[in-house]
Amino acid sequence: MAIEVPVYRGCSRPLAQAPSAPARLHGEDGLGDAFDNPFSDEAPGAVQFIIDSVRASPGEITLVAIGPLTNIASAINQAPDIIPLVKELVMMGGAFGTDGHSGNVTPFSEFNIWKDPHAADQVLSSTLPIVVIPLDVTHNVLIHSDEVDRLHQPVLHAICRPYLAYSLEKEGFSGMALHDTLTISWLCLPDAFTLVESPLRVITEGIACGQTVRQLSALASRHDPFRNLPRQRIALGVDAEAVRKHFFQLLSR
Repeated sequence: MAIEVPVYRGCSRPLAQAPSAPARLHGEDGLGDAFDNPFSDEAPGAVQFIIDSVRASPGEITLVAIGPLTNIASAINQAPDIIPLVKELVMMGGAFGTDGHSGNVTPFSEFNIWKDPHAADQVLSSTLPIVVIPLDVTHNVLIHSDEVDRLHQPVLHAICRPYLAYSLEKEGFSGMALHDTLTISWLCLPDAFTLVESPLRVITEGIACGQTVRQLSALASRHDPFRNLPRQRIALGVDAEAVRKHFFQLLSR
């Protein structure tokens, strides 16, 4: 079945820092180079598309972010009126160390946050209603390469191939974690996740740049970085088998 999915051009650099080298973990196009569609310099901008879509359907748009938050931050900076109009932002990113994973690109930071920490800090400290899906849960939902093969989905196999090769080479594991997929799992199976609520900030400089930080103490302090910030929802537990079952059911149709 052919599906036409428009792709909009995102921001070309982080909000405040120099751009880092692009990751090749998922191929040149981020989808395992599985598609022949050419890139176009004429593609419409993602930021304006977000703004226009939210304004056109207030309270109905759920944003799903599976990369750096530059586009989202740019949209709410340019059009702060859309913040109360967004139904929900579900994002894969961050790490809080509850399962021993504090980062996957530095000892302190997860890749999506590290790529643009200033954007992440702006978004997470905004009044957008947010659900954060961090490494704490994504590292617990794994599929093996033979399970991918048994699905007999050539496009899926092509998308996964670079990541599977990386996982085998770097970690000695013939499989992968369903990082980005868990954002959609949350929307389909919210009861499979255990959430906590806390204000959030992101460290934007120094050795821990890109670290996601949640409030752990209710004690008031003189210099409180969480003062007056909204409480966001963070997934820190997941029923991995329920998510895996749902994932394979969808892809076996």
